[in-house]
Amino acid sequence: MNTQETIKQQVSTHPVVLYMKGTPGAPQCGFSAHAVKVLNACGVDDIFAVDVLSEPEIRQGIKEYSNWPTIPQLYINGEFVGGSDIVSEMYQSGELQKLLKK
Repeated sequence: MNTQETIKQQVSTHPVVLYMKGTPGAPQCGFSAHAVKVLNACGVDDIFAVDVLSEPEIRQGIKEYSNWPTIPQLYINGEFVGGSDIVSEMYQSGELQKLLKK
């Protein structure tokens, strides 16, 4: 399976996927930590997290897959949601919570 197939499989088989630097318990950047914090605030405790620092092919591949240049990247029910800023804005507006309940 190539990198793009691996990513497609990950986002299509897990309801919440976060491509991040580090892990939810030990984020390696502030933006990743913030994304985890927002998801936890929404009651999400089952995050399928991919540490892009330990998987360089995924780190580059996810940017190509989503056509989005930065990490973290959040996927909900197979759909790309956005990075840390978008996740934060969606949380503040209540949009993220609605998306997670679907």
